[in-house]
Amino acid sequence: MVDTIERLNAFVNGYVWGWPMIALLMGTGLLLTVLTGFIQVRKLGFALREVLGKITQRGGGVGSVRPFQAVATALASTVGVGNIAGVATAISIGGPGALFWLWLSGLLGMATKYAEIVVALHYREPDDSGTMRGGAMYVLKKGLGLPWLGAVFALLTSVAAFGIGNMVQANSVADALRASFGVPTTATGVALVVITAVVILGGIKSIARVTEWLVPFMAILYLGGGLIVIVLYAGHLPRVLGLVMEGAFTGSAAVGGFAGSTIMMAMRYGIARGLFSNEAGLGSAPMVHAAADTDHPVRQGMYGIFEVFVDTILICTTTGLVILLTDVWSGGLTGAALSAKAFETGLPGTFGDIVVTGGLLMFAFSTLIGWSYYGETGIVYLLGTKAAVPYRLLWLVFVYLGATGSLHLVWDIADTLNGLMAIPNLIGVLASIPLLLRLQREFFSGPGRSGRR
Repeated sequence: MVDTIERLNAFVNGYVWGWPMIALLMGTGLLLTVLTGFIQVRKLGFALREVLGKITQRGGGVGSVRPFQAVATALASTVGVGNIAGVATAISIGGPGALFWLWLSGLLGMATKYAEIVVALHYREPDDSGTMRGGAMYVLKKGLGLPWLGAVFALLTSVAAFGIGNMVQANSVADALRASFGVPTTATGVALVVITAVVILGGIKSIARVTEWLVPFMAILYLGGGLIVIVLYAGHLPRVLGLVMEGAFTGSAAVGGFAGSTIMMAMRYGIARGLFSNEAGLGSAPMVHAAADTDHPVRQGMYGIFEVFVDTILICTTTGLVILLTDVWSGGLTGAALSAKAFETGLPGTFGDIVVTGGLLMFAFSTLIGWSYYGETGIVYLLGTKAAVPYRLLWLVFVYLGATGSLHLVWDIADTLNGLMAIPNLIGVLASIPLLLRLQREFFSGPGRSGRR
């Protein structure tokens, strides 16, 4: 029975994270980039000023959390194990050229994330407790008149969350602590349950209060460690960038233990890991952005551009450059082990191990608490606010199971369900393009709008 499930899931997953889905996601990003007038390039400066210049300010509208708290929670969910292990896997299989295609996925993903947030904010609504809820399910129900498809998205979200946002993250924490410090997985499981409970049982406001401090700290730690390596190996930077560009368009020759990579492998794994990391097009982040206190959907959409910029252009690029600059990518390692080897090689003493292990622990935990809200939003759409607290309690049970169990099949199925979220989400986004463009024109041309700067 298990073998049958694995074969069926592998077949579906081949399409979900294969060329059909990559083409759909990248094509959507390209279309939105053109139709919005390259919004992610033209307004990147405005987006950075909007986010970094208003960290402690409210947004002047309805919502449960400040705009920065919303983007911090979204980043908590997207900046995860994929930024460390996923980028390393892309390079180990696709070669240095995978980094270029990861950059391209990030550039186009900014437009997609912007669009899905703007549309979600337009259709958001308060639940029975007064919490603002939004996301693809509300877009499909209120905007397209397809509540059944909204229910499909909500079901995929609430179920996939237990794997991709819960058990996999808890398992990563438990494995890291066991490997580095010999901590038993049962002890890690109990500790994670307690810490997670303190954060998520208070709902989105409690989660946001934690992520607004945790996310900047973990980003500074990881980016700071990576920057030190880049500075120390600055002399190799021209050679590495040459490898990236050459590998992106001609493939990579065999080097050491590396078997060589084709252009198609570099493209597939670079794009797929980039999209998996920033989640642009999957419809996850709009659910927390919909809770933001903001005066206009487009203003919060700027936070989506910032989100992908930090996740992919900064953090994923840092991982990739450290791996390539330290020249450990051709040694046969992959995943988190490859990233760890790169930082240990590039940084003096034990600092490299602290950066990778500490980063992995914080990235995984932040994803765990952020995705709890995504799953909860899905179940609230399906069953109402009465299901929120039971869902949070069930979340804690799965945290322990994830920390102490074997997750091969769970990871595979959750990965498939996570990718399937993109289909109903993109239907909602593409059908809402006229609305998106109208809201964009309104925001940037309206009287007194700060977006005109």
